[in-house]
Amino acid sequence: MTNNDILRSLRYTFDFGDDKMIALFGLGGKIVTRAEVSNWLKREEDPDYKGIFDKDLAYFLNGLIIDRRGKREGVEPVAEKTLTNNMIFQKLKIALNMKDEEILEILAKVNVNISKHELSAFFRKPTQDQYRLLKDQILRNFLRVIQMKFRPD
Repeated sequence: MTNNDILRSLRYTFDFGDDKMIALFGLGGKIVTRAEVSNWLKREEDPDYKGIFDKDLAYFLNGLIIDRRGKREGVEPVAEKTLTNNMIFQKLKIALNMKDEEILEILAKVNVNISKHELSAFFRKPTQDQYRLLKDQILRNFLRVIQMKFRPD
């Protein structure tokens, strides 16, 4: 799953317009132009398509967290240079203020049945023995489920 797929999915799920997308990047700490956002949202076949780097997606996700949860006291969040599916999943969990039970419940709606222990392994630090790498299929299903939840039409 590409970063562009994730960005397109989140834009559709929350029905963000260009101005809102630009504002979310700004909240995360990056100034972007309408043309940049437009090119990131295009399909791969389009000649104007541009891939979005991990760091840029991290700015967007940080902005989404700030927009939905409010600004945290203290140090501003830093956009990571490299994102993994686990980190994206964690940022979405924080932005949507979801508890583990809620995630498990909604994943079950698309026949993704994992235990609470498996779910917690995705949120551990990579240095821990119990850490598990989140595969694209689970992230894709999670994005589909939040789309069903936040945009049921």
